[in-house]
Amino acid sequence: MEGWDPNTKSTLTQIPLLSTKAGPRDGTAWTQRLKEEYKSLIAYTQMNKSNDNDWFRISAANPEGTRWTGKCWYVHNLLKYEFDLQFDIPVTYPSTSPELELPEIDGKTQKMYRGGKICLTIHFKPLWAKNCPRFGIAHALCLGLAPWLAAEIPILVDSGMIKHKDDVSSTSEC
Repeated sequence: MEGWDPNTKSTLTQIPLLSTKAGPRDGTAWTQRLKEEYKSLIAYTQMNKSNDNDWFRISAANPEGTRWTGKCWYVHNLLKYEFDLQFDIPVTYPSTSPELELPEIDGKTQKMYRGGKICLTIHFKPLWAKNCPRFGIAHALCLGLAPWLAAEIPILVDSGMIKHKDDVSSTSEC
């Protein structure tokens, strides 16, 4: 955490670390890991709400907890840009981090792979590997998706690659 800004350090230290090293194929150990994931996500969400920094909603899309869906948003120039968020838990989890997807903006930036998977290879993947199995979904959102949104969304908006929903609806009414 050396070289990180104080806000990121503070946020990260408040997200509970996980202890169970288990993936979707590990039966009851995976169930324990999911409980830890939920506990960490709840703590991160509550912390964000208490700091007036609420920026995502996710939930497991299947009972096994291997598919997750939700919404994330970013405020730029006082306008809220909202995106669908989805990801699958890899079978090699937690050794492999989930690939976070924003399908609505697929192909609109070079920092994205096919299917809307955001590029996290250079900065986030080594950090994940170093902290396996202590990092979980909340950490991927905090250290992967949040900085990606902060770096990419303003550029995409300013270049006209994405439009605010009010701009889109007002031009289609003309």
